[in-house]
Amino acid sequence: MLNHTRQLFRQLRRILGVLGGTSLILLAQTTSAAPKSELLDFWFDSDENSSNTIDHQPWQGFLDQYIVAETSGINLLKYGAVSKNAHKSLKDYIDTLQTVDARQYNRSEQIAYWINLYNALTVDIVLDAYPTKSILKIGGSFFSPGPWNKKRLTIADQKLSLNDIEHGILRPIWKDSRIHYAVNCASFSCPNLSAVAFTAKNTEEQLTSAAKDYINNPRGIKIDGDDLLLSKIFDWYQVDFGNNETELLQQLATYAEPELAERLRNHDGDIDYDYDWTLNEAK
Repeated sequence: MLNHTRQLFRQLRRILGVLGGTSLILLAQTTSAAPKSELLDFWFDSDENSSNTIDHQPWQGFLDQYIVAETSGINLLKYGAVSKNAHKSLKDYIDTLQTVDARQYNRSEQIAYWINLYNALTVDIVLDAYPTKSILKIGGSFFSPGPWNKKRLTIADQKLSLNDIEHGILRPIWKDSRIHYAVNCASFSCPNLSAVAFTAKNTEEQLTSAAKDYINNPRGIKIDGDDLLLSKIFDWYQVDFGNNETELLQQLATYAEPELAERLRNHDGDIDYDYDWTLNEAK
């Protein structure tokens, strides 16, 4: 029985290999369950009396040089244009952030720190593997492709992955659905990689702006007649947006432009979900 199972598995791998990367992406969408929000207790502490700040100017300099804001409302990144020196500077920034113990800062500094670190590390991972057509082709396993589970960071003697940051720190500590519009997965259907580094002072404004930008863009929500197509993000993480699809639509409507908001509040049909994992690359 075991040998038969192995043979079937090898045959499936060969078939998908012939069909190409599209099949890998489809497989990832249909078999991968979104990680739950589960607090990593070590990172819960903060010092609300601290007025210390964390310097994110190196990240801002990188964004200024390589982000392209398309007229479609989508931010793309010029991965192919990133110089060796710029990539090294990005790695230096990430290394510097790894020397920071976020628990010694207030919550406002912490959230900016974790979002910027997540996004900078994601870009670094793509650059290390570039050229690539999709982040799903980087690391991971056959049924769980992508780089999100690998422990790539060491902070305060704790090993951390991208998933640890998003699902073990950001989501459970802040319990804010707008987090999903801030962390970027280097893919076309992902909310924008912000052209402005997060800081303690601008995070609230940035989160709201990111939510509005995504929800009012066809990548987030598309309506064609009675058909409603939402980003798969709202399916994967529905628990963060509401207890059911009705509550989900009500929350999305709070950030939608008036006409779209009305359509969302009054929608009583089926909802479909989709996601494009193509690299968010500026050509």
